[in-house]
Amino acid sequence: MSKINKQLRPKAETPKGFRDYFGYEIIRRQEMLKIISDVYELNGFSGLESSAIETVDALGKFLPDIDRPNEGIFAWEEDNTWLALRYDLTAPLARVYAQFRNNLPSPYRRYAMGPVWRNEKPGVGRYRQFYQCDADTVGSASIMADFEICSMLSDALEAVGILRNDYIVKVNNRKILTGMMEVSGLFDPKNLDHKLKERGIVLRAIDKLDRLGKDSVSDLLGSGRKDPSGDFTEGANLSDEQVSRILSFTSAKGNTEEKTIQNLRELVNGSTTGNKGVEELSQMLELSQAQGYFSDRVTVDPSVVRGLGYYTGPVFEADLTTEFFDEAGVKQTVGAVAGGGRYDKLIARFGKEDVPATGISIGVDRLVYAIEQFDKISANKKPLIIIANLISDEISTYLNIADQLRLEGYACEIFYGSNNLSKQLKYCDKRGASAVVIIGEDELKNNTISIKNLTVGKELSKNIDSREEWKELKAGQFTINKDDLINEIKKIFI
Repeated sequence: MSKINKQLRPKAETPKGFRDYFGYEIIRRQEMLKIISDVYELNGFSGLESSAIETVDALGKFLPDIDRPNEGIFAWEEDNTWLALRYDLTAPLARVYAQFRNNLPSPYRRYAMGPVWRNEKPGVGRYRQFYQCDADTVGSASIMADFEICSMLSDALEAVGILRNDYIVKVNNRKILTGMMEVSGLFDPKNLDHKLKERGIVLRAIDKLDRLGKDSVSDLLGSGRKDPSGDFTEGANLSDEQVSRILSFTSAKGNTEEKTIQNLRELVNGSTTGNKGVEELSQMLELSQAQGYFSDRVTVDPSVVRGLGYYTGPVFEADLTTEFFDEAGVKQTVGAVAGGGRYDKLIARFGKEDVPATGISIGVDRLVYAIEQFDKISANKKPLIIIANLISDEISTYLNIADQLRLEGYACEIFYGSNNLSKQLKYCDKRGASAVVIIGEDELKNNTISIKNLTVGKELSKNIDSREEWKELKAGQFTINKDDLINEIKKIFI
């Protein structure tokens, strides 16, 4: 008898580089996004939800890894057209504005929130799908628009609970970087293709400065770098003098903002483009200081370059600087949670003329993680009340109680399953419930309700040594008249 083939069963696992989000994570993200969107709307920005799928041509080849531009996206061919999941929210905005510009105000201020996808090598804390929250101004070349983006980012971080001195918004200008490359022999204004590959390597190397350190970046600017795994990354093969000049640029920050500006001006001396970038940076600094966004909130930092290839002017990055201890007891900092800049040539791909634009993108997952470490958002978790289901014939009573609680704005659910109270309390604990409403035979007879404050109960239980003592005290539990339910619940959650 031939062997019957066993039915293959799929392995229950999340695909590599992706993750699943559960209830409390979604709630925290939603809460944070609501706060941020309120800040954006206060500044006159309106929402936009664009398609998650774009044509590959519309997205463009602007990912940091220009050596493999088609491999950085999830793409497929359909009806002789290549489609792809969006890798950010900026490229879709360019398409939307080009398509609907006659119906949109100018300047057009929009914010957008949603997932993006990048076909990159996953790692610890590095996912192929992640959430972004963007704000952009399209149609204004004014440096005021760039300042507004930075000040609004600062306001948004503080609104979600990040304290002043726990973050910093760092500002630079890509024109200064271009000027530095010009005086280093890597850029020719009359031949834009001159040393294009080398400039791409330089850009990516500088963008990794915080993560890799000065020595590794120096290797990438030179002959190349071999990482701890043995993988080799090709270098820009610059001369020692060129490497030294570029590293001088990244370390040009002085002990005052004015000194930094002076250092940058000296480094790009001889480049018209570089000097223009320094002047724009100086103007942003003046605006920041005039509006009270001093160096403890917004600061000039030459090491900020941003990896995407479409930036043309001011670039921004927000870092969280507070130290915390991870689960292993190792001291950590979150680092960058937002980045962006000016991209005046992106929309021109769809037409003949340049359209000025500037914006910022917040890494939502990273910011939520940071807020959790700083204990800023857990206190805002919406309390959940669970109604114990002890008597099958009294489901209408439980439904009535649930309706009362929901009308008052409390999240509430009725337990469906075993009538065993012990099992139901275990369920409440797993759900992270704040309180459980109990109506059994005794409560029905006396027109009362028992409420178990699970948060208080946990605290009281820490000081109880025996099960008998716990049973006697009924930690965190009390009985009230049925008509007093809402008033008593309000007392618990004041």
